[in-house]
Amino acid sequence: DAGVHSKAWYAATCDRKTAEDALYRSNKDGSFLIRKSSGQDSRQPYTLVVFYNRRVYNIPIRFIESTRQYALGREKSGEERFDSVAEIVDNHQHTSLVLIDSQNNTKDCTKLKHIVRVS
Repeated sequence: DAGVHSKAWYAATCDRKTAEDALYRSNKDGSFLIRKSSGQDSRQPYTLVVFYNRRVYNIPIRFIESTRQYALGREKSGEERFDSVAEIVDNHQHTSLVLIDSQNNTKDCTKLKHIVRVS
């Protein structure tokens, strides 16, 4: 279990558009939620959705079968791995998360600060 089901930041059945709309409405840097990923892929079960600088970032959360751990974004050497999705959230409430804009190839950083609930 990824440790998501009882969490305030987990929007289980929320789709991408609903999540993005909720974050735009919050309009606060560091607003976030976690939703189930659109594709039914066991290797990428969740998506971390973060609002920063008037933009919404959808960051895939990967499940690593061999170690039964979770990691953010595309696989990279030396990446941080976590035992649960809840650990990822806890970690990035204290440690900055790097946001990569693939269209403009720019990087920003923010912490996960404001839980957004999807109504």
